[in-house]
Amino acid sequence: MKTKAGLMTVAMLAACTGTAAIAQSSGADIYKAKCQSCHGAEGTPNPGIAKMMGVKPVSDPSVKSLSEGQMITDTTNGKGKMPAFKGKLTDAQIKDSVMYFRSLAR
Repeated sequence: MKTKAGLMTVAMLAACTGTAAIAQSSGADIYKAKCQSCHGAEGTPNPGIAKMMGVKPVSDPSVKSLSEGQMITDTTNGKGKMPAFKGKLTDAQIKDSVMYFRSLAR
């Protein structure tokens, strides 16, 4: 009996780990396709884009202080010169891309 329980635990952990990796990969792919041109590959926009579009790096205190929920709202509805992604990306894709962007600050 202990062997079955151990195998089930390992299987559950593997399934959860795989799901997290897929979500992270999905967020990275979406970010690269839709966000990177303005926000930069590592969350730091090039100086020209930053000045022209008012984009701040992910490490900026004003960006770091935004909650995940606020970033999702801003990405969904647009903010400043950033277009709205509502109807262009699913809610899950928006959340995944925001989570990936936030991970660049670490």
